[in-house]
Amino acid sequence: MPGPMTDLTRLRIALTAFFALDGFVFAGWVVRIPAIKEQTGASAGDLGLALLGVSAGAVVTMTLTGRLCRRYGSHPVTVACAVLLALSVTLPPLTHSVPALGAALFVFGSAYGGINVAFNSAAVDLVRALRRPIMPTFHAAFSLGGMIGAGLGALVAGSLSPTRHLLGLGVIALLVTALAGPTLLRQAPPRPPDDHAPESPGTRTPESLNPHTRRLVIVFGLIALCTAYGEGALADWGALHLQQDLGSSAGAAAIGYSCFALAMTIGRLTGTTLLERFGHTRTVVIGGSVAASGMLLGSLAPALWAALLGYLITGLGLANLFPVAVERAGTLAGPSGVAVASTLGYSGMLLGPPAIGFMAEWFSLSAALTSVAVLAGLAALIGLGTRRVN
Repeated sequence: MPGPMTDLTRLRIALTAFFALDGFVFAGWVVRIPAIKEQTGASAGDLGLALLGVSAGAVVTMTLTGRLCRRYGSHPVTVACAVLLALSVTLPPLTHSVPALGAALFVFGSAYGGINVAFNSAAVDLVRALRRPIMPTFHAAFSLGGMIGAGLGALVAGSLSPTRHLLGLGVIALLVTALAGPTLLRQAPPRPPDDHAPESPGTRTPESLNPHTRRLVIVFGLIALCTAYGEGALADWGALHLQQDLGSSAGAAAIGYSCFALAMTIGRLTGTTLLERFGHTRTVVIGGSVAASGMLLGSLAPALWAALLGYLITGLGLANLFPVAVERAGTLAGPSGVAVASTLGYSGMLLGPPAIGFMAEWFSLSAALTSVAVLAGLAALIGLGTRRVN
């Protein structure tokens, strides 16, 4: 018995490292958006279209990644996508036009979407094997990585060029992959202790799912969509709102995303306890409601401190919605469920950047960000409809 538990512990540590790395790299890119916007001379609408490349690349890749995970396993696919992520994050600062930036972000988004499906599929297998709702802890590592990445970005924003900064992130990502990757490559995805079937649910294809299961997967995917819209909005536009609408410095604007990431980390570190005590439905309903109120404050407050408080509240509310949605979809349909929920989720990010960019030009950026509150409230309502699935 000690042997298998040691293997599961090592696997958990390795997966946690990849989740943290993903957040670290993504946040490092996010805090340099204002500098790259200036570098390319993009308007708010143009930047929204360029940012569409990240979400478009992610959505296009996710379904393919689900198939690759079923064929080759989620562990090697995770490692391969991590290498691509490390290389692609260095591309955006090398561009000097909106079309070139959009193309570079499409490649980056493809790597980002691929690794999200792969390591979430691996995490679902581990959650089922351990028989505990530990999915939020993996996403807490992502948020912690994001907080560190954003904090580092705030420190170097005034002294280090985006090119050198993101090149450094790429090198760090390759080093982490070299250290954590072998653990995943050596171990096959674990099965629950009582799973003696020749084929685990994680290997089922979309065609083998019954209509009821497909509908449930889509419902959880809609919760992920509403959540990812909010996360993407704060990542892509949160710093710009603080800098442009509230007159903060570049460093203070970067700290705004750090506050959001810190709240997400705290919320997800307590996520397992919340899920064990309240269950999936109440966790989603309460979280969506809290996020909606927080984003109204964050987007409409006239003072920097109040906006930062709103970002914190929003982070706490959104923290566990996406992990719950992906876990439930993955439990129902394996990598296929993760791919569907993730694809729908990042469709929220696909719609978010251009929608907020266009609304910012029509009204204002602060008004556009209130759409995050609307979708967070919608996630709470959808979650209420899943109360019989827990």
